Amino acid sequence: MTPRGTEAFHGIFPYLVSPLDEHGRVRTRVLHDLVEHLIEEGVHGLSPLGSTGEFPYLTPEQRVEVVRTVVGTAGGRVPVVPGVAAHATGDAIQQIRVMLECGVDGIILILQSYFPLSRSAVEGFYADVAQAVPCPIVLYSNPRYLGVDLTPDQIGALSEIPNIKYAKDASGETGRILSILARVGDRLRVFSASAHIPLLVMQLGGVGWMAGPACLVPRASVALYRLAVEGRWSEGLELQRRLWTINELFQKYSLAACVKAGLQVQGFDVGDPIAPQSRLPAAGHDEIRQALRVIAGDTFLRTIVNRG
Repeated sequence: MTPRGTEAFHGIFPYLVSPLDEHGRVRTRVLHDLVEHLIEEGVHGLSPLGSTGEFPYLTPEQRVEVVRTVVGTAGGRVPVVPGVAAHATGDAIQQIRVMLECGVDGIILILQSYFPLSRSAVEGFYADVAQAVPCPIVLYSNPRYLGVDLTPDQIGALSEIPNIKYAKDASGETGRILSILARVGDRLRVFSASAHIPLLVMQLGGVGWMAGPACLVPRASVALYRLAVEGRWSEGLELQRRLWTINELFQKYSLAACVKAGLQVQGFDVGDPIAPQSRLPAAGHDEIRQALRVIAGDTFLRTIVNRG
């Protein structure tokens, strides 16, 4: 199936969890319900198989089942842009071809590294993969976890490839984001990755936020994007500040464990983090529950979110 690829990706793309049962089977009903919920809350796209989706811990079969479920449930209402992570160029190309058969609309391309790679090898991976597949590509850089980096100069060079259309830099450094924007012109759009600067990234010219927290607070995340589009920066800053309490817990505990615990509090039986990761301790569950309760009861948040 050929992806649509006709509309530019923008707005809020929640990184979805990968709900598994105790036997390692994908809980497709739960994932279906979560996707329906997020679309009803107004998100602009969906990204399975990101860090929140625990992609390094899934089998190839589980990844395909997750993506098929998300694509089938979304039904073309919003674009589905999963992560594809690989050490080898050929593996990445093969994975993307499988994802395209599932009906995805684009790919977030993730290079993993075991042996050290030269800058030219890193750039070559992204260029070779993009030139071998027809779908839109989102470049992803997160050197803290992946062991490799994409510099602003490299992103600028890669933006010359027609289907490399987006980038997501997880460094959290606004200077890097400014450098990227300066090098890519109108060839490539930038998404925020870090939870403490999405509003600033959009103020600098970014087109949205790909985020795990949006699984737990989708309407508030969509409201943040709307405020940015409307240029209501002071209200947006206040909204981002009030949402920060939930992100502090992501820094204190494991990201996937926190999001899964928060979804369980909200009634989605997504299961525990995939072994050997640890589930959130009881105190962590209580902190997540309390943070969500405070957000739900915040008068300012309710006013902004419901104003539309």
